[in-house]
Amino acid sequence: MKGLWIMNKTFQRLTQNGLIMAGALSLFTLGMAAQADDGDLSEETKACLECHDKKGLEIKLENQETLSLHVSTNAFLESVHKDNDCTDCHSDIDETSHGKIKTLIKSRRENSLSKQDVCRDCHKKNYKQYEDSLHSALVKEGSKDAPLCFDCHDPHVQRSVKIVGPIAETPCARCHEDIFKAYSTDVHGLERITKGKAAPICADCHKAHDVKAASFGDGIKDSCLACHKDAVTQHQDWLPNAARHFAAISCPVCHAPGAQRRVNLRLYDNVAGRQVSEKSGVPIFKKRAEAADASSLGLDERALLSLLKEFNQDEAQGSTVLRGRLEVRSGIEAHQLSEKSKAIKDCNTCHQAGAEPFQSVTLTIASPDGRPIRHGVQKAVLTSLTATESVRGFYAIGGTRIKLLDYLLLLVVLGAIGVPLLHMTIKRMFRKIREQDEAARLAQRAQTSSQGLPDDRPSADESQQSRS
Repeated sequence: MKGLWIMNKTFQRLTQNGLIMAGALSLFTLGMAAQADDGDLSEETKACLECHDKKGLEIKLENQETLSLHVSTNAFLESVHKDNDCTDCHSDIDETSHGKIKTLIKSRRENSLSKQDVCRDCHKKNYKQYEDSLHSALVKEGSKDAPLCFDCHDPHVQRSVKIVGPIAETPCARCHEDIFKAYSTDVHGLERITKGKAAPICADCHKAHDVKAASFGDGIKDSCLACHKDAVTQHQDWLPNAARHFAAISCPVCHAPGAQRRVNLRLYDNVAGRQVSEKSGVPIFKKRAEAADASSLGLDERALLSLLKEFNQDEAQGSTVLRGRLEVRSGIEAHQLSEKSKAIKDCNTCHQAGAEPFQSVTLTIASPDGRPIRHGVQKAVLTSLTATESVRGFYAIGGTRIKLLDYLLLLVVLGAIGVPLLHMTIKRMFRKIREQDEAARLAQRAQTSSQGLPDDRPSADESQQSRS
């Protein structure tokens, strides 16, 4: 027994010593790896980081803001820019005077603006997309909140986009806080938390750099269909005329069951196949809409038709129509998507008198950058027979509850079916009479021929004379 006890203690000591040696070896290996990584940096970059790796390094700006100058060496080594030297981006810095002469910077915003061209030099494609985006348009308008490159990307710690981080680190959340909160608890956000990159996040639907107005065109619907490729086919199993519903109804209308909805009548160019947009520097929609709606109660059917005619006068082809679309009322509600088992499938939600989605109506034109410019429309427009010319791009039988028009269309349908049926019935009823008359005529001719009497039929000459 004593020998067994000695062997056991010896084994424990060897095991402990082995673990200690393994731990020391691991620390040594990590230290060598870190040293090797640090050795990949140029001497100039190492010299910069010797100062800038000090925590708390910052300067005071002219507007009394504080700008941090701290750059973590470890974070930089893990970034996508680790192969770049500091001078690749900071080429304006003079080594002899740097840190000795105070640099005048008005604000953090001005500092970010001054660095935009640095990003352009390497990221030409992404920068071109950004220049054509809604964000860039807002910057050009003078917005102090519209994002610049540095607002979304910290160049010193920017990691590969292939690395999936916590959704709270998504840069969009900094500006679109309320929308992001809604997203983080909806079906996509919850799936992103549990499944990572497999579930969509902001850039998957709105793009990372080429951000357009969400209400413009069919961009968002196309984004939905990019992932849910069989959506139309699946809806056809239970939804009549599914393709028409997809064209006239935005996805969140049914998939965000708690949202409020409205009818958005969009000015649409039927020939060009796109929404009508205001021309830069020539804002006419607001002026015309306010003139047509002098009482500010919303456009009625006559004012709406008059406004539509004005826009058609601008175009030689007169191709402007109104295309209606059911949509949710806010961006927050558009990001409160539920799982598909909770989506609305009851047709009566829309197809009944006084349905909630048809109680709010707006008229919309796109601004030059795609953002919607809206004006209120009286909801009676959707139930007025005199407005059918205006809303013909949105009308569907039973869909807008214009009862008289529904009845007229039903009469047309019944007539189209009934007239041929009536014709066939009458034709069959008189077939026997025609057959009897024909048989009598044939019998009379036969009898006349057998008796050698002249035929009652006129001769060719008589027929010619009677025609002349």
